[in-house]
Amino acid sequence: MLNVKELEAFRAFIECGSVTSAAERLNRTQPQVGRLLVALEESVGFKLFNRIGKRLQATPEGWRFYEEVDRVMQEFQSLTRSAEHIRSGSSDHLRILVAPHVTNALVSRALVLVQQKAPNLTAEVASRVRLDIETWITQEQFDIGVSILPIDNPAVEVEPFLKTRAVVVMSNAHPLARRKNIKLADLFDVALVATHSRSLLRQHLERLFRENRKQPNIRFEATNGLIACELAAQGLGVALADPFVALSAGTQSLAILPFATEVRLEYGFIYPVGKTRSRASRDLTDAIRATAEERLASLGLPRTAFEVL
Repeated sequence: MLNVKELEAFRAFIECGSVTSAAERLNRTQPQVGRLLVALEESVGFKLFNRIGKRLQATPEGWRFYEEVDRVMQEFQSLTRSAEHIRSGSSDHLRILVAPHVTNALVSRALVLVQQKAPNLTAEVASRVRLDIETWITQEQFDIGVSILPIDNPAVEVEPFLKTRAVVVMSNAHPLARRKNIKLADLFDVALVATHSRSLLRQHLERLFRENRKQPNIRFEATNGLIACELAAQGLGVALADPFVALSAGTQSLAILPFATEVRLEYGFIYPVGKTRSRASRDLTDAIRATAEERLASLGLPRTAFEVL
């Protein structure tokens, strides 16, 4: 049977890079940590380390095992904190699961608003990319999630709270930046920055060009929307973007303009099925709705470009 102390030692060794540093983190001696690592390797039944002289180096199997250990230990720590809050009688603790850009654009400000009403509020915020979030919602303990939709998973209840539209972003120096809005035809002959092929916006972009029998001139491809916005801000092309991603980019050289062709985006709250929603979670959803409306209005988008539900 796996031992929590052994898993702690293994996680510390991987993250610190040596037995010495792991021992310092855990406030143990090097021999103690060494014995825990040997015991763990015996328990799992496969090689976690290669021994090079007096040093240990994680094997490929060890690195794969670390990914699972890290997830389990984070969950264990979250459960420990939850037990502490329950023991102390606190009901103002939230575990929040969000897409990375949502934290900056919506959740951080919303938490400030909630804490003004509930000074004892505490929260854990875990960031997960949308493509992985459907996996994580079945593996993590959380009270509320915030993500772009669709999310289709029987383990959660989804409550849409916002409908909005994609925007077009580019450098302030780009000739199109002087327009009041961008039409699809404006994108036919310009260099584009696009997100990866599985992303929702990339699929929308390719569909629009395909319907008009055009081929998009994608010069740069980014793994996520934030990088695409940063590349566009440097003058490397024009990008179709989620307005919250554009706001999260935080670069003043980025022009954000309405897209005349409607590309719908929808956001929703995610809740574990059957779990009672606390007052703190209800306050947070109200604050996120208010923050979303405020942030979208700050872009100068017409009220018809978004709807807070």
